[in-house]
Amino acid sequence: MEVVALVSGGKDSCFNMMRCLDYGHKIVALANLIPLDDAVDELDSYMYQTVGHQIVVSYAKCMGLPLFRRRIRGSSRDQGLKYNVTAGDEVEDMFALLSEVKRKIPSVTAVSSGAIASDYQRLRVESVCSRLGLVSLAFLWKQDQTLLLDEMIRRGVVAITVKVAAMGLKPSAHLGKELAELKCHLLQMNESYGINVCGEGGEYETLTLDCPLFRNARIVLDDFEVLLHSPDSIAPVGILHPSAFHLEHKPNSSGSIGDSTIAQESSSCLYEVDGAIAHSVVENKQDTLSPVATVDTCTDIDLCISKTGKKMFSIGCWIKDPSGSAEGLKADLVAVLSRIENQLKEEGLGWVNVLYVHLFISSMKEFGLANEVYVSFITEQKCPLGVPSRSTIELPLIQVGLGNAYVEVLVTNEQVKRVLHVQSISCWAPSCIGPYSQATLYGEILYMAGQLGLDPPTMKLCPGGPTAELELALRNSEAVANAFGCSIFSSAIHFLVYCSAHLTSSEKEQVEHELHSSYVSILDCSNTGSYPTILYIFASDLPKGAYVEIKPILYVPANDDGVTTNKLEAGGPWPSSSKSFSAWSAQYSDLDDSCCQVHTIGGKICSAVVSITNDIALKICSTEQLYHSEEHLKALGRFCAFQLAKILIHNDFSWNNVTMLRFYYSVEHSVTADVMFRVFSEAFAELEEGGVGPCRTDGIPIFNIVPVSASGCSASTSDIISCELLASKV
Repeated sequence: MEVVALVSGGKDSCFNMMRCLDYGHKIVALANLIPLDDAVDELDSYMYQTVGHQIVVSYAKCMGLPLFRRRIRGSSRDQGLKYNVTAGDEVEDMFALLSEVKRKIPSVTAVSSGAIASDYQRLRVESVCSRLGLVSLAFLWKQDQTLLLDEMIRRGVVAITVKVAAMGLKPSAHLGKELAELKCHLLQMNESYGINVCGEGGEYETLTLDCPLFRNARIVLDDFEVLLHSPDSIAPVGILHPSAFHLEHKPNSSGSIGDSTIAQESSSCLYEVDGAIAHSVVENKQDTLSPVATVDTCTDIDLCISKTGKKMFSIGCWIKDPSGSAEGLKADLVAVLSRIENQLKEEGLGWVNVLYVHLFISSMKEFGLANEVYVSFITEQKCPLGVPSRSTIELPLIQVGLGNAYVEVLVTNEQVKRVLHVQSISCWAPSCIGPYSQATLYGEILYMAGQLGLDPPTMKLCPGGPTAELELALRNSEAVANAFGCSIFSSAIHFLVYCSAHLTSSEKEQVEHELHSSYVSILDCSNTGSYPTILYIFASDLPKGAYVEIKPILYVPANDDGVTTNKLEAGGPWPSSSKSFSAWSAQYSDLDDSCCQVHTIGGKICSAVVSITNDIALKICSTEQLYHSEEHLKALGRFCAFQLAKILIHNDFSWNNVTMLRFYYSVEHSVTADVMFRVFSEAFAELEEGGVGPCRTDGIPIFNIVPVSASGCSASTSDIISCELLASKV
């Protein structure tokens, strides 16, 4: 991509440009914001990191690039973490600056910035990029600062300190020093006082005088002034203000470099961006975007809906199309999302209440079209707390009479959640440039978007096949988990592994072996009490043609900030005795619970997987051959319902606590979705008659039926039916 780099004069913005080149991008322009009043002491804000802004102008000559510059007219009016477009805010000056760059150089598609740890800075750059249709490149984001500092020095970034403001850093001793000179001292101060070695806490700021990007010349300071901003005895604040400099020609450089003076500011390589801020068509696109169609245009589509629980629940919507006469993905997805939107409105809710979206489509070739429809419904404007996390896979929907689109959303009645949505491409974890986030935390449960084996800085699938993808997907998931202070190795509740149906038998075994050796065998269950439930789902196709996608659900205990603090809901009441349930228990007494995985945490979270294999089915149906007739399937459905009820009762949960309930079945048995819905509807009706089923008066099923290529607790086995349940009291 062709990139415009936001430069402040510091080491981070310069080094991120070097990383851009490492990953094959091309820097074509520089952009710089300077304060209107030239207040060099206002360095705490990203917008005012303009020490020696006259020197920054010289970067254009050193690099042989144009520099676009704008004086900041706004102030920090919107001081919330997530930026909302605000007239008169300094972020709008960045918008005006980058708008002009894009107008002058239409080939620019990305923006480089030196964000390392500041969400405040990153989110503002991402906001502007989103509005202008640009991609944010932040390759330093979440990197280990000690390793980052070492790499900067090793790769030739020559930067001096121009501000110090931390315990252990003295203006008289440490201002004007190169990073290489200060490295050991910074590491010592990190051990002693916990300062950020890259200065991310405002401990110090830098001015870059040379780096490999400066192919024509390096900057030499001739004179400077030291200003003591705060003579604090513990952490004095000092600023170095350059007052004279020149450019020193580099041997073998192209072009000649003359004397560098303030007159350089009138150079033809400098573009002053003035004038009022004009809002573009691109930035208003999402504000005015309306659904590409409405339910009224889809009245001939037969829609079905499901709903679990009360306080937190899932809503599923699918198309009943046994004849396979669906109009296409666009019409089907519009109809499904419209129906869910109306259901949310009926509940007094909206997309802002949605935590997670499972998007099932009939063809991954139409992923782009599905996204186009999706963003017409779910936008950042409708989700001020953050867009929901999402997982998208291809399933054989048409084959079983479910049309082209099937959507399940996880919803809460409350507008309290913590969302991680990093749109910048970085080395940290795969970016989510679209309207879906990496993870959403609610009620001590972290719901993570499906993670592929993508190389974060390139956003390409890693080479090496299924096991290599799984290994990288685990690493990416761990990076996201760490952002919430937890780990997939010690906090997992449930672990869903999507695999491509195109895997060979040998590759399936390799995937399972890799998951066991790289994950299961090193799990730490001290926080959660037992192993997480694990389920393999084989999908017709995955995004980007991936072999593997993982979707962990993690436990994040409530902390002192109250973000995840919720009251526990009651688990009961259950009847003290039920003749029907006792009769079922007697009927299945010969079957042990080996078909069940159950994981509970503190009596408030329960995850369960029930696997109906051929061996189990043979015992239930008492026949030597299983023809997967409706009669046999009803017997299996009855057993599944019984097992789920037993799990809930034994762990003091009720059906009202259920937030997710899916029944996966293999399409290789040529059974339509209608048959499967009938099977489980009758099973739950019988449970309800016996006093141990979900008491529903609206006739809406509590479960979702999901057709798959195969499923099971092992990658090498294929269940006839796999049940997946999650219940929560928080």
